[in-house]
Amino acid sequence: MNVMIPVRPDGSVEPRFGKAPMVAVAHVDDNGHITKWQTFDVEWDRLHDEGTEGSHHARIVRFLRDQKVAACVATHAGMGMQRTLAAMKIPLLAATLPDARESVEQAMVVALSATKDGEKS
Repeated sequence: MNVMIPVRPDGSVEPRFGKAPMVAVAHVDDNGHITKWQTFDVEWDRLHDEGTEGSHHARIVRFLRDQKVAACVATHAGMGMQRTLAAMKIPLLAATLPDARESVEQAMVVALSATKDGEKS
């Protein structure tokens, strides 16, 4: 599964989802461990104010589809982006640790645990 997270050059979590200059896409195995990590200079910070909010969301949607992203991890996303992700059925998971890789793995452990608990009910 591919998981996207906004990142900073030092590997920490970028707090701005829709205005992130850089994001990473992590391939995560069935146990929630990262097997591949790729960063992208998306420049959403610069591109955010060029055009309408809808055109910016469309840019992000294209990226998510192109990268086959199945979940996003972030500290914050605006309501419009939350609606967009929900419409795409892409869960938005909480980034709870400063390090982006650790935050992805932690978010996946929590999500997988919740899924397994739901299957037991």
